[in-house]
Amino acid sequence: MSTYGDSYPWPPPPPDNNAGARAAGIIVTIVVLIIICVISCTCARKLRRAVVSELQHAVATVPHAVATTPPISYAVQLWEIDAPTMERFLQDLAKEKPVRFTAQQLCNFTTNYSTVLGSGGFGVVYKGQFPNGVKIAVKVLKRSLHDKRAEEQFMAEVSTIGRTYHINLVRLYGFSYDHLMSALVYEYMENGSLDKYSFSDDTQRIDWNKLPEIAIGTAKGIAYLHEECQQRIIHYDIKPGNVLLDVNFRPKVADFGLAKLCNRDSTHDSPTGYKGTPGYSAPEFLLNNYPITYKCDVYSFGMLLFEIVGRRRNAKVGFTDSLDWFPKHVWDEYEKGELATLILSYGIEEMNRERAQRMAMVALWCVQDSPEARPPMSVVVKMLEGGGEIMPPPKPFHYLYSVGINVLNPPTYIGDSSDYSTSDGTNSYWYKEQTTTIMAKYEIQIASS
Repeated sequence: MSTYGDSYPWPPPPPDNNAGARAAGIIVTIVVLIIICVISCTCARKLRRAVVSELQHAVATVPHAVATTPPISYAVQLWEIDAPTMERFLQDLAKEKPVRFTAQQLCNFTTNYSTVLGSGGFGVVYKGQFPNGVKIAVKVLKRSLHDKRAEEQFMAEVSTIGRTYHINLVRLYGFSYDHLMSALVYEYMENGSLDKYSFSDDTQRIDWNKLPEIAIGTAKGIAYLHEECQQRIIHYDIKPGNVLLDVNFRPKVADFGLAKLCNRDSTHDSPTGYKGTPGYSAPEFLLNNYPITYKCDVYSFGMLLFEIVGRRRNAKVGFTDSLDWFPKHVWDEYEKGELATLILSYGIEEMNRERAQRMAMVALWCVQDSPEARPPMSVVVKMLEGGGEIMPPPKPFHYLYSVGINVLNPPTYIGDSSDYSTSDGTNSYWYKEQTTTIMAKYEIQIASS
């Protein structure tokens, strides 16, 4: 007899009503993920287009060949453009500072010091060339255990010209210093120094048309040293031998062996002993404990300017052993109103006589006995360039007849000119700026506005 279990099978499990809900949840999740991916891709594409557009705008000024490159890898190409540019910039920046060379390098640059350009009490200058073909001049300083002047000159040149860069200053590329030698490496000046042409025969003389530009360029170089450097630089040895000429006869002030850095707040320097070259040095060096200012360079430039105008040395000994001193001749003829006659006697052509007279008058201003009476070099540049009417200079050279500190005192009507002011109250003592009718009218309109 069968039991209940034998007669009927085990009842089936109840139906799962949640299976559809789980399937629907999975589907919804997948759809949401797909939507999120689509939105993310869309946003990414828009962001990429925005970045590319911004990069394209940023380099819109690059050359056409660069601007037309495919934008697909623009960020990489932008770096490829900027990287060498920045590298060149950093290299150029490094070149602005003097480089320290080894003695072996200088030996190679000068081909074992085979070509001598000149020599003097300071040492010997050799011609050389960098591996890239740039010509150089290597000054090897004389050194002595008992004489520290070579060491002082080395430090003076590196500390002064090594900090400067101006078109009218000779450039210091670098130096070499060790226990055996001290040397300075300069740019090579093809035409040598100004005295080579000023005091030579007619075959080597420079055309007179170039001389005013040489004077102006030299004045600009000195003005930069005095007025535009972070620390004022006094050269102390301005003369024709220290004005070098490049291939186009553009002048560059050189030889900073006596130069010194001075704080702008300091009114004067206190050098130990006589500085400069006799015949060019200012009279204040003849007096003990007299304060020396940057105006000593102005005096030296005035003496240089006389020699440029006359194309002769300032001092000559005549047949009777009398001194033929050109600066005094210039003053004597100017005082008599016959400066033009003197200029004519030196063979200066009619077209250049006006500029020659202007240069002579500027020279008379530069060599005033009192340092305060001498114009700053920036004013000298304006006067040489014809920026106005030069005022009549007072008589110079009183120190030749009366030695004493009172000789160098400024006239009572001279104000303080050490601030380089361009106002009429300062510069009108040396020159009066020319104004046209239109300029005067324009100034009135500005004043009344």
